[in-house]
Amino acid sequence: MSYMKTALMGCTMLAMSGAAWAQDETTVIGVSIPAATHGWAGGMNFHAQETVERLEETYPELDFVLTAASDAGAQVNDIEDMVATRGIDALVVLPFESDPLTPPIQSVAESGTWVTVVDRGLSVEGIEDLYVAGDNPGFGRVAGEYMAEQMPDGGDIVVLRGIPTTIDNERVAGFEEAIEGSGINIIDMEHGNWNRDDSFNVMQDFLQKHDQIDAVWASDDDMAVGVLAAIEAAGREDIQFVLGGAGMKEMVQRVMEGDDMIPADVTYPPAMIATAIEMTAVGLVSNAPVSGTFTIGSVLITEENAEQYYYPDSPF
Repeated sequence: MSYMKTALMGCTMLAMSGAAWAQDETTVIGVSIPAATHGWAGGMNFHAQETVERLEETYPELDFVLTAASDAGAQVNDIEDMVATRGIDALVVLPFESDPLTPPIQSVAESGTWVTVVDRGLSVEGIEDLYVAGDNPGFGRVAGEYMAEQMPDGGDIVVLRGIPTTIDNERVAGFEEAIEGSGINIIDMEHGNWNRDDSFNVMQDFLQKHDQIDAVWASDDDMAVGVLAAIEAAGREDIQFVLGGAGMKEMVQRVMEGDDMIPADVTYPPAMIATAIEMTAVGLVSNAPVSGTFTIGSVLITEENAEQYYYPDSPF
């Protein structure tokens, strides 16, 4: 399986091993995603809907079924209904959780239906035909490299982790490797669970425990919002900046405006769902091979390039 790392620029085809279908009649693509339970997921839903609408206009021979599930059980039901009532020819799925979604997705794949998995991998390797995801080790590495560049003399930082997952472990490992030998010390690290309220509480605790904090790696823009609120409430002025991630439009706008507290951001685009849907569609309507793994690289957003990553109409 080959790997490509690139920033998301609107992919339409990828030269890797795979297969395509000649179309004589309507082909149905099922798209199953989690509901907008937090900011990133809201952005992902926005990009999924926009992509489906655009591709249905571009390719009259394609029909899409788009569902958003509030939990893993509902997503299993959505997928089973797509198979039973719509006879889908391909499935694009971002699993709500890996373990409960693996058996039903495996069943779809074994029936001969094309399967594209996005972001959260399955519990069994090799089920999907195409895997589209962000570069989680790279996400942490880019953040760590920026921290090291901004703090050439070192300093004391605190870190907010996401939900305890493999994704979070990969990000933290990449970050720690990037700051190794830089003189930057992680004096505290706790899970903020990619949640604003949880992160507000974690940051309050950090501020009470530590008289001096030079910077914060919030590792997520939703968590950065909670961190900033805690800093403001405490009236602390020792913290030089907060680095989040994922490209929330409010944070990107602050970067564009030269905000000292949010001088940069790191991409982990919810628009990766658009890449996955479009690659699947191209594979179905053309001879472009699209199987394999497509890794969307994380990019540092600065004041100079922030406008490229600002989506004012997106909910995220």
